[in-house]
Amino acid sequence: MYYNVESISLKSKYETNEVSKFLKKFDLRYEDVDYTVVIKENDEIIATCSKKENILKCFAIDENYQGLGLSNSLISKVTEKLFLERRYHSFIFTKPENQYLFEGLAYKNIFTTDKVSLLESGNKNINSSLDKLKKDYNIDDNAKYASIVMNCNPFTLGHKYIIEKASRENNNVIIFVVEEDKSVFPFESRFKLIKEGTKDLDNVTVIPAGEYVISSATFPNYFLKKNDDALKEYTKLDCNIFGKYFVPKFNIVKRYVGTEPHCEVTNMYNETIQEIMPKYNVQVELIERKEVNEDAISASRVRKLLSEIKFDKVKELVPKTTYDFLLSEEGELVISKLKA
Repeated sequence: MYYNVESISLKSKYETNEVSKFLKKFDLRYEDVDYTVVIKENDEIIATCSKKENILKCFAIDENYQGLGLSNSLISKVTEKLFLERRYHSFIFTKPENQYLFEGLAYKNIFTTDKVSLLESGNKNINSSLDKLKKDYNIDDNAKYASIVMNCNPFTLGHKYIIEKASRENNNVIIFVVEEDKSVFPFESRFKLIKEGTKDLDNVTVIPAGEYVISSATFPNYFLKKNDDALKEYTKLDCNIFGKYFVPKFNIVKRYVGTEPHCEVTNMYNETIQEIMPKYNVQVELIERKEVNEDAISASRVRKLLSEIKFDKVKELVPKTTYDFLLSEEGELVISKLKA
């Protein structure tokens, strides 16, 4: 039997509510999508799949219609949309019990936790992407590295304190800069600020983290900033991907993290790092945040002060390189977002 696959209007409250009700039967939440397709019979949804940029999600098929090839129809329709958007590499979140469906559609498993599987398909993969990073940034196969994963929104004296400590204690340090552009300060600005703020440290290499560390694919909660039942699984997914792929590729033996007194999401992430990294023979160094005026330096504190136009207080919390950037035209554009 032929089943028609149709896209819904995300502006229609009725249509999105229908998808949401259908997904609730599978303990799935319908949110943060930019395209949704459904298959109906007798005006009732029997299957659906959505995407956000290049990430497929919210996939479900009524149990009475499984085994009829509906998954292929759904993925083909969403893939057509991806190609129209010139996206040739995609990820999919699914439950582990559905993993085999997507492996049959040329998706390759990256990692599976107890409750979620992350797969990818397209013109690149995690191994080739990391190999390219190693080559582009001249990572020495014969050296051992300490690592830090940082967003730096923006780069503060707190970040610099952790980096300097890692630099003193290790021969080589890699800073993986979160590449996802969902922060107030865009990736290019954050990357430049870290590079400029650490140029006096000869043993520190700053590289983009790509799509596989703290990204919408591996860790959407980091950007949503909410603590819910999915958070633990996403932290486990992100940390295990780092352990399984980044650790052997970059010869990583240590990972440095800073304490976070104000953010539950980051605290949960730190706990998971300490739980999982030793399984990959990586030592975790938890560093107490540097304080100014009896309060931990944080990027969120800097952003708040910027929104209040308190540059004198900001100056106490950031390196000169960051402060000079904030006074530039480029910096003013970023700060204007905080005032809005």
